Amino acid sequence: MIKTEHLSKRYEALTAVDDVSFEVRPGEVLGFLGPNGAGKTTTMRMLAGFITPSSGKASICGHDVEADPLAAKASLGYLPEGAPSYGEMTVYRFLEFIADLRRLTGEQRTRRLAYVIGRLQLERVLAQTIETLSKGFRRRVGLAQALMHDPPVLILDEPTDGLDPNQKHEVRTLINEMARDKIIVISTHILEEVDAVCTRAIVIARGKVVADDTPQGLASRSRYHNAVSLKLENAEQLAAARSAVAALPSVAEVEVSEREARITALPRAGASILASLGELASSQGLKLKELHLESGRLDEVFRTITA
Repeated sequence: MIKTEHLSKRYEALTAVDDVSFEVRPGEVLGFLGPNGAGKTTTMRMLAGFITPSSGKASICGHDVEADPLAAKASLGYLPEGAPSYGEMTVYRFLEFIADLRRLTGEQRTRRLAYVIGRLQLERVLAQTIETLSKGFRRRVGLAQALMHDPPVLILDEPTDGLDPNQKHEVRTLINEMARDKIIVISTHILEEVDAVCTRAIVIARGKVVADDTPQGLASRSRYHNAVSLKLENAEQLAAARSAVAALPSVAEVEVSEREARITALPRAGASILASLGELASSQGLKLKELHLESGRLDEVFRTITA
């Protein structure tokens, strides 16, 4: 597993990471969230052995990152922020270079090179130098080097940064496939990514852990948890519908979007309002395009706990 114990990093007067402790076990995909400057990348760099902690310790698969760095790094695939590489190398030469560093030989080397090239769809850029690639392809090459030796632990800093929607879907599918037998930590600012691939999320702000929960658990902290959204076909019904919804005793608050012809009803604590709103829509003759129950909004929870 990955384990950190009271991990801290100080730069003179600045404390970038402040007494962070957590564990990640096989099968978990941990989303590491936080605003810019919160300490996410610094924590990942300490886990990867790039930065020495000011205090505390970290281990990868039982290997202390400081005391046993080679064994820790042999267990780790790391995609740094920005996916740095050697711009003058071709993609294929760079991947061969990574295979050399990871001491891959023979049939295993051939198999792993073929896997990362095919899985990340790099065939058509193998002869290009890395400096000529788009941001999305550079990111894919960075992912390929992290996966080259099939490590049990992956630490990925913004893995879908710069990718188009189709490429993001491919990477998320790959992460979900690998999650069955790997430990994966993902730093991201894309909240939809947490829903798509993570089984757990840690939120860090000002260097401290301020939340550690499942994505569903975080969403349940939202004021929109169990809210009901109604989208009307006829915007002329909006005012009357709002008054009728607000009059329901189980509804605490009503929000209206005139542009979308949408009403969002927020329940009183512990109340379930989906059935009563469905009945109301029928009795009032409201023509609905949409009626759905919200699980909660991660962006609202994120803003609340990191403010």
